Amino acid sequence: MLDLTLLPTYLAAVAIITLAPGPDAAYIVAVALERGPRAGLVSATGMALGMVVHVVAAALGLAVLLRSTPVALTLVELVGGLYLGWLALTTIRSARKTSTAPQAPPQRQVLRRAVLTNLLNPKIVLFFAAFLPRFTSPEQGPLWLQLLLLGLILLVVGLVWDSTIGLCAGRLGQGLMRGHRSTVMVNCVVGITFATLAAFLLKDALAPVIA
Repeated sequence: MLDLTLLPTYLAAVAIITLAPGPDAAYIVAVALERGPRAGLVSATGMALGMVVHVVAAALGLAVLLRSTPVALTLVELVGGLYLGWLALTTIRSARKTSTAPQAPPQRQVLRRAVLTNLLNPKIVLFFAAFLPRFTSPEQGPLWLQLLLLGLILLVVGLVWDSTIGLCAGRLGQGLMRGHRSTVMVNCVVGITFATLAAFLLKDALAPVIA
């Protein structure tokens, strides 16, 4: 079971980590703006599937192991930055196409990209590695079970929030996508968003090297 005295503080931490802007939310908004509410929901589902991996890893103790290995966390930031940079490049390239009705990628591709975005999100990795164990108590039973329950709470809250912003952004995108010029503009904004996030991640990953 969980330590109920720590639960309110944990829920506050979950709210902060969920509402704070990051690669996950940016990806969902970007995809939903470009492809509609359904793609936003698919992206939210992909993020939840990625969270399942984080939750299981935390229960198995892999998150704490990752925290104790700074090189591993730096690698996550580096790969995540490169991945978002690739998304930025492909999105901006698609904005330059002259077709007014570009073929949308399969939903499974949207889902796969969302899962990867979540798995390579340093914010989530740090939360599971550094903060989750602080809300456990030896008197409440097996540590792995407490970590599993705490992770599931974060997963459910995140899924609800991600689905909400996916639907809202998707409907907004449907209103904006009235012509070719609007489509190009949205794609450019999406690409610039990915590029900005990539730059921040790469800066954090390469900071020790530069210093």
